[in-house]
Amino acid sequence: MLKLKLMLGFWLANLTRRLKNNFYLYLALLFSLFILLDAAVLHVGQNMRDKAFDMMVKNRIFKPSADPTIVIIDINEASLAAMSKEYGRWPWPRQVVGELVENLQHQQPKAIIFDIVFSDADIYNPDSDSYFNDVITACDRCFFPLLRLDASQDSQSALTYAQMPGLIHAPDADLKATFAAIPPYFKGAWKAQRLGTHNVYPDNDGVVREYRMRHTDRGWTLPSLPVTVADALHYDNSQTPDDMLLNWRGKPFTYQYVTFSDLYTDITSAQPKRPQAEFKDKIIIIGSTAPALFDIKPTAMDKQFPGVEILATALDNTMHQDYLKVWRGKLPYIVLSLLLVWLTTLAFYFKVDRDRFNGVFTGSQIGLLVLSYLAINLIHTYLDLAAPIFWAVAYFGIAKIYALATDRALQRWLAFGLKADSPEQEVLLMPLTIESVESLGDAVMKRIRKEAELASRAPNQVDVMAGTQSGVWGLFGDMMIVSWQYSPQAEYREAAMQDATQLATHLTAFVRTLGLPENSQVRYALHRGIIASNTSQLAAQWRILFAQAMIQLEMEHTSQKVESDQ
Repeated sequence: MLKLKLMLGFWLANLTRRLKNNFYLYLALLFSLFILLDAAVLHVGQNMRDKAFDMMVKNRIFKPSADPTIVIIDINEASLAAMSKEYGRWPWPRQVVGELVENLQHQQPKAIIFDIVFSDADIYNPDSDSYFNDVITACDRCFFPLLRLDASQDSQSALTYAQMPGLIHAPDADLKATFAAIPPYFKGAWKAQRLGTHNVYPDNDGVVREYRMRHTDRGWTLPSLPVTVADALHYDNSQTPDDMLLNWRGKPFTYQYVTFSDLYTDITSAQPKRPQAEFKDKIIIIGSTAPALFDIKPTAMDKQFPGVEILATALDNTMHQDYLKVWRGKLPYIVLSLLLVWLTTLAFYFKVDRDRFNGVFTGSQIGLLVLSYLAINLIHTYLDLAAPIFWAVAYFGIAKIYALATDRALQRWLAFGLKADSPEQEVLLMPLTIESVESLGDAVMKRIRKEAELASRAPNQVDVMAGTQSGVWGLFGDMMIVSWQYSPQAEYREAAMQDATQLATHLTAFVRTLGLPENSQVRYALHRGIIASNTSQLAAQWRILFAQAMIQLEMEHTSQKVESDQ
């Protein structure tokens, strides 16, 4: 177990010495690659953006109010139950809806919008269908949805864009272009500026955040129902984007709702009790919140959000032009992510004051989140900062761990295998001098020192004494002192001695590559001693060991010289 610990310690110490601060650069390059790969393929940042958006928009302080003129006539579960006694299960005979529309018209609403696709004839009630068609033909305020199918089915469809009344097309539009869609069955609904799509397209995670305002294809523009209604009511929506990020008014049932069965029962009674001008100048949307009719969608606000209220929100946003704007896209995402990562890299690389930098970094990331939250509250703009902040925090976390590990490694270099309460430690000193007819200088000594650090396996400390120093220190020449401190056990002693011997051999070969005079040589000595840790004479013990090591170096040199002279 101890040998495994030694091997692991050697590897970590060696890796730390080799990488040093360059680790932060390598890590930044790796993160940069991840960011580019994510923007192109993985889309992790997009998922983070969506989750952050959901959290912020759901917990806003300042929410826009629902337009009070928008009223939803709701075919809810209560209506299905109440109407089933006389008209059976949904769909009811079209006469029921026709009677409601006919009555509503007398109250002069601004618009009657259907969130129901009347796609097929009721073969069992042709008279009912005929009556309904007559009613909507006479209705100049009625708007109907068109369900756009997947574009992959366009070639199999017989429906052409040119058949649709009032569609805008470019001069070079394909007049024979077909498209797959489910239009209203009733010709009374086929009027210019009265048809629009009501498709809801969820994001990749199945959550609805945007509304498709226009479909463009082969020179044709197919407007959505909100755009069609807003145009008819003379709202300026020329700036409305093709994909609109919805500015939700609140949780489900924020708009004014009226139960279909209650309203229908009242208008068909001999003595109606509801106000006769209840819907004057209102924008009426007829739709369903009944789960049995499967028009419930997960949105940023709630997992079960009525589809009819999504339509109402899109219309509300379009009329008031207060939809959410979003600062996003691959280029801003890449630029901001790389900027945050590399600014953090520079702080670690140049060893900015750690305590101060921790505070600055934490404050800046929180500040960016607060900025994004304030923007979505105050100026209806979502700043997509979640992913860039994530990359910066992830980088900071890894770099912080490495910095702490490096600090521990540095401490361990000075006390290999020692515990805090160890009464004594063994020290191996290796004075190493390079004798040459010319001074090596600081630059050469730095190269030798770096080579010594990289070539060492066991934790140690390398100190340089250059021959250019003045005073008595100049007498030592160009010298390095390498020291190993370790627990006085055979395994640690053996590791340190082996490392010192290999280091001496390596440096001797390395010095020959520096272009020094041929008679230059490397001399060294190995001196081992014990340092008592629990004493106030620690400095004195080190001075004694240093002096003994220097004496041993000179004695071995003198002995070798005498032997060579003989």
